[in-house]
Amino acid sequence: MTSENLMTHGRSREPQLDYERFASPDSEAADAMPVEERTPYLPSFEFSTEGLARPDQFAAWRDSFSPMLELADADPTTAYFGGRQKLWDLGSLVLAQISTDSLSFSSLPGYVRRDPLDHWTMTVLRWGQIRTDAGRGAFAAGPGEVQIHSLGRSFNGAVDKSEMLVLFVPRDLSVETAATLGSAEFSTLGTGMGGLFSDYLTDVANRLPTLTQTDLPGLVAATRAMILACVSPSADHIEAAEGPIANVLLERARQLVHSRLLDPKLGSELVRRELGVSRTRLYNLFEPFGGVMHYIQHRRLLSAYAALTDPNDRRLIFQIAEERAFSDGAEFGRAFKRAFGYSPSEVRNRGGGGVPIRPNLNDCPSEERLGMLLRRLQG
Repeated sequence: MTSENLMTHGRSREPQLDYERFASPDSEAADAMPVEERTPYLPSFEFSTEGLARPDQFAAWRDSFSPMLELADADPTTAYFGGRQKLWDLGSLVLAQISTDSLSFSSLPGYVRRDPLDHWTMTVLRWGQIRTDAGRGAFAAGPGEVQIHSLGRSFNGAVDKSEMLVLFVPRDLSVETAATLGSAEFSTLGTGMGGLFSDYLTDVANRLPTLTQTDLPGLVAATRAMILACVSPSADHIEAAEGPIANVLLERARQLVHSRLLDPKLGSELVRRELGVSRTRLYNLFEPFGGVMHYIQHRRLLSAYAALTDPNDRRLIFQIAEERAFSDGAEFGRAFKRAFGYSPSEVRNRGGGGVPIRPNLNDCPSEERLGMLLRRLQG
């Protein structure tokens, strides 16, 4: 398969992407452009344990990953623990460049998942090694290889002193990526196509300092196309088929919630009947989201946020809440503030164009930025 075919594989109905537009920006043209007309380069956010006392170094590193993983120090007796993180907010994706000393990791137990993160991670090792045990089997990856994890499932493992790139892919990026990554989760892409994706992601990371906000749509579309082209489900995954079936059901459930979001009858029993599954199966599907009702409420809160920031929607706040099945105004206010950090009236007064207000990453502690980006990606 040629590189041109790879870039268009699986998306014949989409317009042709101008891959060179974001992969190789015209630096001479940019330099010639008047300063006031240039689009700012993509910002990056860095965090390092350098300069901290040894007891604080690992604690700060652990706290940075606490929204998605539990970390344990491989050797607390060492004089230094090194960790460095560089993050890029790509809108509907997040890319992290991470260097770390040896440690062990595990998924978060269910009882701490009050606001669970349920993304896929595609990890490309530049050097070092990662070993993971996902219950149904163990797998490892070395330099140049790609590992796929699901943050909403149970797993544990260890990483040697390593440097890696981690792409965070939300489950609602597209139905196609959901099915593809669901089929391959908890595996290493040891194929030639996996190596091609590793090279692609490395090249993207190298070019990000030269990209601007206007390049993001093309970058995200090309990355999605590369995921579909390069993530090849193994024979074991195809034979088992449990993962893909679960992902199809989950996508159907999401579409149902979206289409009937304002229906007061929408609840776990209605979703179960429409999907034709048992209560146990439904529970397992939505456990990473905190349950069916938690998922529905979060989507309703996002819908309420859009209504409150719509300048053409001047209904009273309690009317917007009632339309989304909140019969108690105080309950709605509390849930809304927990979700967005602002009360409904504050959001209406401030506006925001229908998009939840994004806290300024520069204003939060550096070790909290990864968690903030991942919660934002959760939507």
